[in-house]
Amino acid sequence: MNEEIRARSVRLIGEEGTQLGIMPVQEALKLAREAELDLVEVARNANPPVCRIMDYGKYKYDRSKRARLSKKHQHITHVKEIKMRPKICHHDYQFKVRHVRRFLESGDKVKVIVMYRGREMVHIELGRELLERVIEDTKEVSQVEHPPVLEGRNMVMVLAPLR
Repeated sequence: MNEEIRARSVRLIGEEGTQLGIMPVQEALKLAREAELDLVEVARNANPPVCRIMDYGKYKYDRSKRARLSKKHQHITHVKEIKMRPKICHHDYQFKVRHVRRFLESGDKVKVIVMYRGREMVHIELGRELLERVIEDTKEVSQVEHPPVLEGRNMVMVLAPLR
């Protein structure tokens, strides 16, 4: 009998967060209606369950607004790719390095790829020297996250922005 009475009673918390005590569900609903607010169950597994008088629509709106605001302030790091060939001319190299710098300064990681074709595979050291030059030219805005490694016909390295 005592369990039945407890099952039908709730611990009520008022609008301002004040404890209103343990009371029957019907009385709690009556108080919520008088205040023109909602009765929201906060802790179901508590004994007795805890309910709160609040404006549930406003609560949901504030929660979604906070979620949007926190999402707005976070920066997602992307990995940008720059592809080169071992026999790249000076102007094209400068152009690509400018792009690498811009990506790093905006907070993105950069994957620099040197692609080999045909007999260029004989001179792998040209690609390694090219990547070392990229590291040297961007050292004030980047750090090497993944050093140059040969993967099939491509030599790949990853640069991360300095923190």
